[in-house]
Amino acid sequence: MSRHRQRHRKLFSASTGSALTALTIEQRPRARRKGLALAALGLSAMVAVPGVANAVANGTPVADGQYQFSTKLTMTNIPRADASVYDSACSGALIAPQWIITAGHCFHDIAGRRVSGPVPYTTTATIGRTDLAATNGHVVDVVEVRQASRQDVALAKLATPVTDITPLAVSASSPKTGTILRMTGWGATGSVDPAPATQLQTGQFKITRVAGSSAMVVGYAPAANTSACLWDSGAPYFTENADGTQTLVSVESDGPSCPHSQEETTARVDRIADWIQQTSGASVVEAGAAGGKAR
Repeated sequence: MSRHRQRHRKLFSASTGSALTALTIEQRPRARRKGLALAALGLSAMVAVPGVANAVANGTPVADGQYQFSTKLTMTNIPRADASVYDSACSGALIAPQWIITAGHCFHDIAGRRVSGPVPYTTTATIGRTDLAATNGHVVDVVEVRQASRQDVALAKLATPVTDITPLAVSASSPKTGTILRMTGWGATGSVDPAPATQLQTGQFKITRVAGSSAMVVGYAPAANTSACLWDSGAPYFTENADGTQTLVSVESDGPSCPHSQEETTARVDRIADWIQQTSGASVVEAGAAGGKAR
């Protein structure tokens, strides 16, 4: 999976077939994000990469029809200060018919400051699809973004509602250390010659610490070094409940180069659950491992 690392794994690939067409990225040292957005990792030249790239380092492919709320955000023609442009991508989740939750740093101005209001560059959301070569699901323009005031979280408004996919419910309960979460994302599988995924990937993670606005997680399955990666920024971490539902706990924010077995920083949603509900109309639940109850 690709995280915002390299400051928001910003590279994006315009791939639509079995072979991936990727853009090379200006490699910069990975530093933990301090505050908001990432420096633009530019895409310089276009190169052909054989085979299909996967997401989530040491993850597994998601079967068709599973976790349909999972979303790929594709950003194009993002401006730089020198008047050039580049492309990028993030991950996210449908939480209401017309709203996607993702990382706040995915939407920023030329100076890297997070922005609210009209989307500052062309952004589309691919929802309900596990393979980019498929034609199912939806591809919808993103027209507006709202930034959370305290967390690395943003809500992206779709041009038209998606009504045939069940949105992911949002937790209003504090995360608990030791809880196992699942994450789905469209990021790369590693930091060496990375490329965004063409197939949705998943892995399981364990919460190791809860501090302030963050929940720290480490890889759990299929391996201890299952980890988020470039372009996984905003990917949802959620519980899988006994009643077959899922509940969003946090979204991908930052972490070391992937793959790794260290802690990953995710942004909690329970602390801003009221704002999320008021902004998007999302279902907010007092959640636990058993499914929780709606508020």
